[in-house]
Amino acid sequence: MSAPGEARRDIEVEWQLDALDLRPVERWLALRTGPVTVAEPIPGLGIVPGAPRRLVDVYVDTEDWRIGRGGYVLRVRRRAGRVETTLKDLSTATKGLRRRLEVTQALPESGMQGLDRAGEVGWRVEALAGGRPLKQVLEVRTRRRPFDLAIHGERVGELALDDTVIAVGHERRRLRLTRVEVEVQPAWVDAMQPFVERLRRECGLQPATLSKFEAGLMAAGLSIPGPPDLGPTGVCPASTLGELAYRVLRKDASAMLAHVPGTRLGEDIEALHQMRVATRRMRAGLDMFADVLPVRAGRLRAELGWLAALLGEVRDLDIQLGRFDDWTEEMPGDHREALDELADLLAGHRMQSRRALLEALDSRRYERLVSGLVAMLEQGPSSRSRAGRMPAVTAMPALIGEQHRAARKAARRAKRTGAATDYHRLRIRCKRLRYSLEFASGLYDGELRGFVRQMTRLQDALGSMQDAEVASSRLRVVALSEEGSSLSRATVFAMGGVATWYRSQADHLLGELPELARLLKAKEWKRARSLMELRRTQPAAVTRPPAAGSAQAQRTGAAGHARPALGRPASGSLASSGPGLSARLLPEPEARAPEAVVTASEESAPGPDPRVEGGPTTITPIRRRIVPS
Repeated sequence: MSAPGEARRDIEVEWQLDALDLRPVERWLALRTGPVTVAEPIPGLGIVPGAPRRLVDVYVDTEDWRIGRGGYVLRVRRRAGRVETTLKDLSTATKGLRRRLEVTQALPESGMQGLDRAGEVGWRVEALAGGRPLKQVLEVRTRRRPFDLAIHGERVGELALDDTVIAVGHERRRLRLTRVEVEVQPAWVDAMQPFVERLRRECGLQPATLSKFEAGLMAAGLSIPGPPDLGPTGVCPASTLGELAYRVLRKDASAMLAHVPGTRLGEDIEALHQMRVATRRMRAGLDMFADVLPVRAGRLRAELGWLAALLGEVRDLDIQLGRFDDWTEEMPGDHREALDELADLLAGHRMQSRRALLEALDSRRYERLVSGLVAMLEQGPSSRSRAGRMPAVTAMPALIGEQHRAARKAARRAKRTGAATDYHRLRIRCKRLRYSLEFASGLYDGELRGFVRQMTRLQDALGSMQDAEVASSRLRVVALSEEGSSLSRATVFAMGGVATWYRSQADHLLGELPELARLLKAKEWKRARSLMELRRTQPAAVTRPPAAGSAQAQRTGAAGHARPALGRPASGSLASSGPGLSARLLPEPEARAPEAVVTASEESAPGPDPRVEGGPTTITPIRRRIVPS
């Protein structure tokens, strides 16, 4: 398996050109391969015809398209008595040119059942598909006439004339493609560009927009399913609290699901990082907006915590392993081997953590989490929730203020004690404050960005300090374990040096944090607080545009915007009072259609709100308990 962050080595670079007829191309090539050759713009270019081939390609995937949804295609090819499997990514073509990952592995006669899971294709398929069985999707048969391309005797690529037939549907109807493919080594792309352009122009070829696999899917009426449509995600100043809650959760849920394939594959550590961030943001959102969400949201939050812990184990090791190159350069030569042994040890831990993560992603528990999350977000906010119908600009200042007070309290405690655990608590509080500001950003047209940047700066420093604490603690546990007793003295010495480096980094950050913590009460916070208070006390300025032709539309004028109310706020307006939100009910708004109509089971449908039916015309204060992540 590739190390985290390692660049892909097996890259295919290929022009794919559609031809109405291959005979003009054959004549064009004959002039360049016979005894009298036409001069080419590339000095020393030679074109040597090869033996024709018959290729039988079968494309496979899981029932739920795990490989395709991950952005890859898996092919099993039989030719000349050999069987091999190839994994390619589904990169789009630019003017017929595709650059994509391509890895190939030999197969035994038993086919995919005998695939070696340690091979370049095998471990990737296992990561993407898990334990799901593979089934045939398409069969493609090609008659290929290859031509070797060489410059001054050095082979630089291959040109192929392909006459392809794709069997479509149960009736085995046939789709025929005639295509010219020019595959070259990545270093020779620029040099071969003039040759390919001349071939395309003089033979009337067109850049292919679809691969053979994609063309076959289209002809068969098949498609790789995209992510679920969870509903609207846009936020504006007129959004209600219920709409805000569901829309920010949908955005983060979509981000989490989009990064699952990359997380499963593990070649790009950023995919796992972004998936983990999305789970953390959802947990913060589920907690902040609990009063406008159904009861089952609490169970989903707990399950996201389980998933986040598994992602965090791998992420911590990714961070540590990512720093080894820098340490190796700084270490004297006789200590580098010891550092390599430590890196191998941590890489083994990462492999174990990844195995646990992949098992979780293949589990029924994860499937229940995803299906429950999708069902809740598709359903949208309840029209029976008065708290959910409250204007978000009215409710959010109190909710953000609660997060800010919690962060200030944690900052004072951390400054007083200087304990790492208290700075960790401060990091969690600052993270939640930052998320709440980002959730509300669309309500204020991005005008909270200044304070968000300051919170990001503080959170990054606190995060680096936490990373140092976690890393040094891990090394200490390893050194004292049975596993550590088998390490060489030089490796144990190197571990001590690395742990000391982490401790020094943590101490340095500890000295900077009191100054950074002052950002919590700096002018950017005061500016953000004033802006939120202004918008809270002027809700009429952000009222929804009314429907065309309605009586309200006639009152608001042609522009479709409500005229701001003048004078004192109406007696039914909302105002915050102390921590949390204690409010009187606004006059009943006009009835709106629900955001989405989704058929749900009786179990998943939200029940009646006991605070509304038969109760007084007050809203229970929205007071959220700050729950550590």
